Amino acid sequence: MFSWLGLIQILIIVVLLWVFYRGFIQNTSSERLVRGLLGLALLWGLSFVLSWAHLDLLGTFLHWTALFLSISLVVVFQPELRKFMALMGNIDEWRRIFRAGVQRPRDTKSLDEIVSAVEYMSAKHTGALIVFTGSLDESAIDKPGVAVDATISSELLLTIFFNKTPLHDGAVIIERGRIAYAGAILPLSKNNLNWKYGTRHRAALGMSEVSGATVLVVSEESGEISIAEKGKFTKYDDMKKLRAKLERVLGK
Repeated sequence: MFSWLGLIQILIIVVLLWVFYRGFIQNTSSERLVRGLLGLALLWGLSFVLSWAHLDLLGTFLHWTALFLSISLVVVFQPELRKFMALMGNIDEWRRIFRAGVQRPRDTKSLDEIVSAVEYMSAKHTGALIVFTGSLDESAIDKPGVAVDATISSELLLTIFFNKTPLHDGAVIIERGRIAYAGAILPLSKNNLNWKYGTRHRAALGMSEVSGATVLVVSEESGEISIAEKGKFTKYDDMKKLRAKLERVLGK
C-alpha cells in the first residue's frame, strides 16, 4: 500500500547515501571498493530472489559465489579498506560535510604569506610539501616531525624549506591556521605514478589518500605547483587560481 511517510523515509535515505558518497567516496581510492560492494550486494540479492522463485540450484550457486567473493574482496581491497576506515575516522571530513556552505572569516594575512612563499619557491625550484588540515590525525602520518606552533609567515616557510636546513625534506603541517609541525614524514602512495613524480609527490598523494587533508607540493626539479586531494593531483600554473583554491582550503 502506498504511503507518503514511506516515500519520505526512502528519499531521506537516498539523500544521506548520496551525501556520504560525495563526501567520502567519490574521486577517492575507495570508489572501486564501493563499486565492488554494490556488485556483491546485487549478487546476494539475486541469489535470494532465485531461491524464492524455487530455482534452488541457481540460487545456491550464486549464494556460494557471493560468499567466496566476499572473502576475496577483503583480501584484494585491504589497502582501500584501511584508507576508507581512516577517512571515516577523520574529523576534517565530517566537519567539511556538515559545514558545507557555511561562510568562515577569511585569514587573508596567512593566505598572502603562503602564496608569496609558494610563488618564490616555485620560481627558485625549491622543493616544498605543505599539508593543510583542520585537526591532525597523527595515525595518518608516519612521523609528525618537530612541533612548531607558529604563526604562518613566508619567511618561516622559506627557512624551513631551504635546502640546507635539516627539516627541508619533510612536510610542513598547517593545522587550524598555524604552522603546527615541520619535517613531518608522510605515508607514501602505493599507486603507480608518472616517472616525473618523485618522493614529495608520492608523499603528497599518500597523505591525501589516507586523510581528508589537502596537500600542496612544489617540485624541486621543475618548480611545478600541484595540489593533492583524495588521491588526485591538480596542477596550478596560474597564481590567481592557486590563491582562490587555498582560500577555500583555509576556509574549511
